[in-house]
Amino acid sequence: MRPFVLIAGVFAASFSLLSVLHASSARGPASGRAVEQVGKVNFPSSCAPEVQASIEKGVALLHSFQYEEARQEFTSAAQQDAHCAIADWGSALALYHQLWDFPNIATLANGRKEIEKAQALSAATDREREYIAAAAAFYRDDAKLSHKERRQAYSAGLEKLYRDNPNDVDAGAFYALSLIALAQDDVEELANRKKAIALLNPLFAKQPDNPGVAHYLIHAADTPELAPQGLSAARAYAKIAPDSSHALHMPSHIFRRLGLWQEMIDSNIAAIAAAADATRAHRGDASYQFHPMDFLDYAYLQSGQEVKARGLVDEVKSVPGATAEDIANHQAMFSARNTIELHRWSEAASLPIPNERLIWQDTTYWGRAIGAARSGDVKGAQQDLAKLVEIVRARQKHEQDLGNEVAASYSVDESEAEGWVAFAEGRSEEALKKLRAAADREDAEHDEPFAAPAREMLADLLLELNKPSQSLSEYRVVLQNYPNRFDALYGAAHAAASAGSTPAAHAYYVRLVAVSAPAADRPELREARESVASSRH
Repeated sequence: MRPFVLIAGVFAASFSLLSVLHASSARGPASGRAVEQVGKVNFPSSCAPEVQASIEKGVALLHSFQYEEARQEFTSAAQQDAHCAIADWGSALALYHQLWDFPNIATLANGRKEIEKAQALSAATDREREYIAAAAAFYRDDAKLSHKERRQAYSAGLEKLYRDNPNDVDAGAFYALSLIALAQDDVEELANRKKAIALLNPLFAKQPDNPGVAHYLIHAADTPELAPQGLSAARAYAKIAPDSSHALHMPSHIFRRLGLWQEMIDSNIAAIAAAADATRAHRGDASYQFHPMDFLDYAYLQSGQEVKARGLVDEVKSVPGATAEDIANHQAMFSARNTIELHRWSEAASLPIPNERLIWQDTTYWGRAIGAARSGDVKGAQQDLAKLVEIVRARQKHEQDLGNEVAASYSVDESEAEGWVAFAEGRSEEALKKLRAAADREDAEHDEPFAAPAREMLADLLLELNKPSQSLSEYRVVLQNYPNRFDALYGAAHAAASAGSTPAAHAYYVRLVAVSAPAADRPELREARESVASSRH
């Protein structure tokens, strides 16, 4: 299933912010258009003075993952100064989407062409030559190099660059980003994230308006155990770049980790508005808006706002610039998440098949299989599971055909669906085995669940099997990794009550009421509010 986070999958298109503030406030924008506030970058180069603004704008765009716009700036600089080697470096780097996807064979060739041009120009400073050398190590013409080896070679080059230029904030930021990319590639994941945070914190203090430093701190800390270390950067990034839709959205990655639902809602409502404005002004496309809508849907569900979550399914149709397939895809995603999170099993079982390519229908069939199993439709669940397996295999083959590495032939969502189908068939032990395997794998691989975590499903199953104490233990683990999840709090309250621990049940209900929005309308809250009210008498 496509992951919930932007890193690959749903939001693999480039972000494009409204515009970029040049390094010096004394410079006006080349286009004559009013400059928007999206952070400051100080990136000196040996290129002609008249292209320096484009170079710095391009670097700032790279820091905010606006790869297409960054490439345009570097191309413009190269056209104005044919000897500007760092412009060709920037064009090459804009082809490497570090936290989203990996360049395919053709893109690697294009990047190598750009970096060879940069090398041939022989930049005037050692610092610029080291930037180029690091990128050249990544784009090296060697078909035997794995994705991981290319990333490691690039990171080693940046480490040398930063060691030789310790006052270069951008070098430190790019090096930290390379460590985060390695972490996502399961190379000393926790150690590299911690190393990136240690690098970025002093840079954040030194240059608090640099968009890359704040942005990368958020990404580095985007795990359950590290999230508190990213909160300051999360609350700063939108202020650094108040006119940037991505900067407005990005803090919600940390807010989600910490269960700060209202801050997450506010962040994404602002990002959606900015993204829509950008698209209407022809400075962006529909992908800007879909990603924060994805996060907003999740936050509405966790804060108990069912009507607002369901409303987003229709709002997708009004996203500027969206294609019919984009709309069908996101409506299907939100509908599947909503029905599973809301435990509307019959509704999930009858999710309509979206009019989109087969490999994008996995979310729908995942929801249908679980919904049918949990509402007792064994035959329907079996049929939807078979279709889900077919889609997963087709998707994996598609990724392989594109030259992308496929981690495994078996997916967590398959195991989840198989677990619930086994339960519907009366094979309880097999159901537990499947869901526990899914939970353990999701935790071990740090997969980001699209909706309910696999361990929460395991806890639900244990409660269904009248094993409340075991169920409560699993809910507690879920709440450690995903604080303030609505269904985990509600399930934990039920498990505690069934296990005979009334005080614990009450505590979970109190927490559930506290984290829900004032306008929350999920029906489960009636029970929670009654429990809280009864304790006051």
